[in-house]
Amino acid sequence: MSVATDEKARRKALRHEMRMVAVRPRRWGLWLLTLGALLLILPSAFGVHSLMGWSPMLLGLIACAASLPLLVAGAVLRRRYLRGQLAQD
Repeated sequence: MSVATDEKARRKALRHEMRMVAVRPRRWGLWLLTLGALLLILPSAFGVHSLMGWSPMLLGLIACAASLPLLVAGAVLRRRYLRGQLAQD
């Protein structure tokens, strides 16, 4: 096996390993961000001005605000994990 092939395999394994770190916070953050964006677009696109007595704009802003800590936490956890892996090598 050549050195280049071995290096490619190591990079692929590292990429796969990094994708598996902090999956849940990132996934929930992206879902909330998408939901928030859709709720922000909803009133102008469909003329909906109330969801169970709540403004869709307010719900969208709350969902977007709730997604930010999850996305930041996912990035921080990935960075911390990578630094730990590099410190072991």
